[in-house]
Amino acid sequence: MHVMEDVPLAPFTTLRLGGPAARLVTAVTDEELIEAVRAADARREPVLLVGGGSNLVIGDAGFDGTAVVVATRGVRLDGRRLELAAGENWTDAVAETVRAGLAGIECLAGIPGSAGATPIQNVGAYGQEVSSTITEVVAYDRTTGETVTVAGEDCGFAYRTSRFKEDPARHVVLRVRFALEDAGGMSAPVKYAETARALGVGPGDRAPLAKVRETVLGLRAGKGMVLDPDDHDTWSAGSFFTNPVLGADDYAAFLDRARARLGADVQPPAYPEPGERTKLSAAWLIDRAGFTKGYGDGPARISTKHTLALTNRGAATTQDLLALAREVRGGVAAAFGVTLVNEPVTVGVAL
Repeated sequence: MHVMEDVPLAPFTTLRLGGPAARLVTAVTDEELIEAVRAADARREPVLLVGGGSNLVIGDAGFDGTAVVVATRGVRLDGRRLELAAGENWTDAVAETVRAGLAGIECLAGIPGSAGATPIQNVGAYGQEVSSTITEVVAYDRTTGETVTVAGEDCGFAYRTSRFKEDPARHVVLRVRFALEDAGGMSAPVKYAETARALGVGPGDRAPLAKVRETVLGLRAGKGMVLDPDDHDTWSAGSFFTNPVLGADDYAAFLDRARARLGADVQPPAYPEPGERTKLSAAWLIDRAGFTKGYGDGPARISTKHTLALTNRGAATTQDLLALAREVRGGVAAAFGVTLVNEPVTVGVAL
C-alpha cells in the first residue's frame, strides 16, 4: 500500500480537474483496499474511492479526507463466467471477452473507467447495460465490517443507478462477476438503431463480435468518447447529463412545449419505459435549446463532437465546468420545462 499526502486529484480524472486530497492511498489488493477504507473510517475521515476517474467532478478545493485509488487487478474467465477485480480497466476487459468469443458486453467497448464502477452506475451504451450480465458483486460493507456477495437481482439496478449509487457510503466494490453468452463468435442481438445501421443489420440481428466492438469504438470516437490525451474533446466525464425519464403527464406537457417552440410537426426522440414513462434524449434537448457542439468561449466548453459532453479545453477549473453545466441545465429547463440531472458524481461541489 502506498500513502502520500496533499496530492492533486486532477491527474486521476478524465476531466483533469480537482484540487488535492489530504491523503492519497493506492491499494493493489482487495485486502489493502479494505484496510485503507477501514482505517479511514476508524479515524472518522471522509473516503473517496477513485477508479478510472471518468465519472468524477472534484471541486477546486480538493478533498479533505482519504482518497483511495483502486488499483486492484485480476481477470478470470471460466467458460462463460467472467470475474473482474474492481481496478481492472473496463475497456481492456471487454476486448478480452470479445477475443474469447463471449457476447453480452461488446457494445460497452471504449467506455473509460474501471470494472468496479460499472455496477454502481449500471453502465450502459448502444443498447447494452451491465445489469443484464452481472450475476454477483463482491463488496466490503462498511456498516458491518464484512465482505458480502450481492446477487445481481438484489443490486437494485435501474437506469444509470443501483443500490450502490443510492447509498454510496456503505459498500466498496471489490469484484464483479458476469455471465456471458457463447453465440459462436456472434454478438448479442443488436438493439440500438445507430449501431444496427452502422453494422448493416436489422434491430435484433446478431453480427460478428469483433465487428460490433470495432463499430462501437468508431461511433464513440466520432463523438469524442474514446480517451485521447491529445484531443480536448475527450477531456470530459463522458455524457454529463442523463436522459430524462418522464411520466405520462409530464411527457404530454413537454410535447406541447416543444411543438410550441419548434413547430407542430416536431417529433422529439422518445423511447418507451416501464410504467407508462418515456425517456427523452438529453443531447437533443441541449441542442434544440441552443447549446450546439463547441458552445462556449471559455476554458470549459461543450464538445465539438457531442453536445452531451462538457469538456476542459486545457485551462479550465471545476467552477468553469459547473458554470457551463448550470447554463445548459437552466437553458433546457427554460426551453422545455425539463430539468437535466448530472450523471457524474460531484465531490465537494454541487450542480
